[in-house]
Amino acid sequence: MSLANVKGVGKSTQAVLADHGIFSVEELAAADTERLAKIPGFSKAKAQRIVLAAKALVGNLAKARFSRSLQSDADSHPAAGAPISLTSPELYINREMSLLEFNYRVLAQAEDVGTPLLERLNFLCISCSNMDEFFEVRVASVLQKADLGSTQSETDNLSPHELLPVIGARAHELVAEQYRVLNQVILPALENEGIRFIRRGEWNDAQLAWLKSYFDEELQPILSPIGLDSAHPFPRILNKSLNFIVSLGGKDAFGRNIDTAILQAPRALPRIVQLPREVSGGPHDFVFLSSIIHAFADELFQGMKVKGCWQFRVTRNSELYLDEEATDDLLMAVEGELATRNYGDEVRLEVAANCPDDMVDYLQEQFNMTRDRLYRVDGPVNLSRLRAIYDLVDRPDLKYPSFVPGCPSQLLSSGDIFQALRRRDILLHHPYESFTPVVEMIRQAAIDPDVLAIKQTLYRTGPNSAIVDALAAAARNGKEVTVVIELLARFDEQANISLANRLQEAGAQVVYGIVGYKTHAKMLLILRREQKQLRYYVHLGTGNYHPSTAKFYTDYGLFSADPELGEEVRKVFVQLTSLGRMSKLHKLYQSPFTLHKALLDKIEREAEHAAAGRPARIVIKVNSVVEPLLIQALYRASMAGVDIKLIVRGVCCLRPGVAGVSERIEVRSIVGRFLEHSRVFSFENGGEPEVYLASADLMDRNMFRRVEVCFPVQSKKLQTRIRGDLEFYLKDDSQAWLLQADGSYRRLAPQEGQGFQAQTALLEALKK
Repeated sequence: MSLANVKGVGKSTQAVLADHGIFSVEELAAADTERLAKIPGFSKAKAQRIVLAAKALVGNLAKARFSRSLQSDADSHPAAGAPISLTSPELYINREMSLLEFNYRVLAQAEDVGTPLLERLNFLCISCSNMDEFFEVRVASVLQKADLGSTQSETDNLSPHELLPVIGARAHELVAEQYRVLNQVILPALENEGIRFIRRGEWNDAQLAWLKSYFDEELQPILSPIGLDSAHPFPRILNKSLNFIVSLGGKDAFGRNIDTAILQAPRALPRIVQLPREVSGGPHDFVFLSSIIHAFADELFQGMKVKGCWQFRVTRNSELYLDEEATDDLLMAVEGELATRNYGDEVRLEVAANCPDDMVDYLQEQFNMTRDRLYRVDGPVNLSRLRAIYDLVDRPDLKYPSFVPGCPSQLLSSGDIFQALRRRDILLHHPYESFTPVVEMIRQAAIDPDVLAIKQTLYRTGPNSAIVDALAAAARNGKEVTVVIELLARFDEQANISLANRLQEAGAQVVYGIVGYKTHAKMLLILRREQKQLRYYVHLGTGNYHPSTAKFYTDYGLFSADPELGEEVRKVFVQLTSLGRMSKLHKLYQSPFTLHKALLDKIEREAEHAAAGRPARIVIKVNSVVEPLLIQALYRASMAGVDIKLIVRGVCCLRPGVAGVSERIEVRSIVGRFLEHSRVFSFENGGEPEVYLASADLMDRNMFRRVEVCFPVQSKKLQTRIRGDLEFYLKDDSQAWLLQADGSYRRLAPQEGQGFQAQTALLEALKK
């Protein structure tokens, strides 16, 4: 394709590029931006801009070719009696809109009177933090494509320019609903329980005096207001930070007539301040930091009149952009890029609802923000910081009842986990069952003289992880410890850099996986010498090795001493740490090599069983369903008569209930106390059921751009148990939402006096 098609590349630029051996869009897309920036007349910004534009065009070409291949695939599997194109945009729900619907379901929990009150507040905060990430990542990506002039669309055929106003309309509705729930539902309910947020107009003399003292001693010394003039331009605003725009009157000490100032609230400051009981009159009285700053803002501008003070917040593009192939040291490159994350392109502007229009216009101009990306909010600009109340208020009656997770009897009866695994495989279902056995396995291996080596992948594990402590101890004890750490786990990059350094200091061998492919697989391999032979012990999981999230994420973990399974896990580790071609695996399916095809084949096999009159059923539980070829395979299976149940927590682009295509597909989402995170694939297989667990969702990135592992549950007893768990989810009529053909979700409502919650049933069955 000619360079003339690239936005920003005129004839003179084409000539310069030709002088440097770049004649096509494809060559420009593959060019090194650092090398281009050294060309006379080029800047780094220009080089990055035109390379990104070229990459967008290349992406459009690839998309067109991909769409033609999908069409060919659909044409080769025509529905009986009807020419249905399985690539028709009407058969797909937009990914961004589906994600917004998930956040609506989370927000709905905040209004559920059957949920403890402080948990309802927590759900409100989660919906807000989810929206932050939605703008930082998803909306930022759409905006970038639109700015580059991309016409690339997803399977629903919406271009970036068409999608942005649709996102904006729905997002504005959702944000308005969040603040309605806060002001009309949550705050009044909290006040009824003696948990009060006292507004400025309600402060009595004692409270006013205490808060003035708090401002003088704790806030004023670290606040640095900036008066805006030619010597003090509008400051750089940190991503998602709390800020105030202040309208001023009068002259300062230098005789300047400065009418506007910006005040940034340091992140170290608490957003909620608890009043001491002696001045509040109640045990749980709070004041917003923003209220304190509003009340005493005049103290920051001595001799001037504060006409008004309004809070605002900017959300920025938070994706990291690394040319991994041109980077010699990935860790150093990530560290360098992290410093720029807080100052990415502006995506959203939130301002107080009462902020005057002229001030709003001024802020929009500073951030080059269009009106559709402005959100006026009736309350704090960052609701997620209200989550601090949950820890500050000691009211067990307003929280979920605590529980002690269970532990399989095989582990309780044996102090030696290796001995227990030699007898049979062991399955853990978190958080109903404890994550401790995983940590204990590494701790036991660290001090076992017969253990020679430990290999593990880490994607997210937390800043003070017992897993990392155990691995470091093993390395110090002379074990051969190899850890594959994913440095590009979004928003956990800094934590992973820190733990990589800790492990290296302890003597562990740390590698960062494969360039261009995130290592998302959850694997632990222990090599132990027994009777002059090496024996493998493995743990494979659907979720992260994160002891904290294991307390509220639902995930499966499988322990096994199966030699063949252990050998295949070892081969995957060799592939991650060394060089060479992919080894043939017989039990594991791995992305980006075999998993996608394996799932397509198994779905097609169910269709063949149905056509032959044999038992055929598919039950899949994942976080997201996006990848188009897998969606089309499910459509074909439905058309062939296969009963398909999908349990999808979040995004689902598959459209159920379409006549002639997906009448046999049911999609449900479970939203409750625990975050549904496990990935399960159950196939009836003509009466010989198969069950697989995996680290992967049904998304393009999981199938093609990540290292993932899907592993079989070989024990018939454990298969039956997992299939029974899936039936619990399909029986749920209290926390389940059914996806409708129009893309909306309908919450199931149990009959009065009845109702079944899968999470509650599993908790009762598995806890100690």
